[in-house]
Amino acid sequence: MVLFNFNTSSDISNWKTINDVVMGGKSTSLFTLNDAGLGVFSGQVVLENNGGFAMVQFPFHTKNTSTFTKVCLKIKGDGKTYQFRIKSLSTDKHSYIASFTTTSNWTTIEIPFSSMYPAFRGKTLDVPNYPGAQMEQIAFLIGNKKEAVFKLEIDSILLK
Repeated sequence: MVLFNFNTSSDISNWKTINDVVMGGKSTSLFTLNDAGLGVFSGQVVLENNGGFAMVQFPFHTKNTSTFTKVCLKIKGDGKTYQFRIKSLSTDKHSYIASFTTTSNWTTIEIPFSSMYPAFRGKTLDVPNYPGAQMEQIAFLIGNKKEAVFKLEIDSILLK
């Protein structure tokens, strides 16, 4: 199943950035489509005022994901570690999270649903890992407790 396959005519209007400014921080980020038709999540993480994260999220109508077992991300980055996040319901407070480290080469990262742990505001919850039954939102987040300029290029997000 294709969750998103970026190209030069992709509509990215539903991709929204959320930064630590919601908590008084000063991090900034953008989500754009570059000339090659890739999704680009970029910005700067700033630790000032207890800040330290930037996120882009994409909500969508409920998708039945019970016949899939993993998400596949085709990405290129800057050597930094990011999180990929799933919400079963967009109204859930918690997300299911998997961390991955990027390189400057195109890489396909496969994340088994069963490895995605639940967390809320940086705290791991004592509930089962992602059950894989449905999803209504995905997101990418950077928050490594370091100030940094970042750039993550995304070609596709698939379920297998």
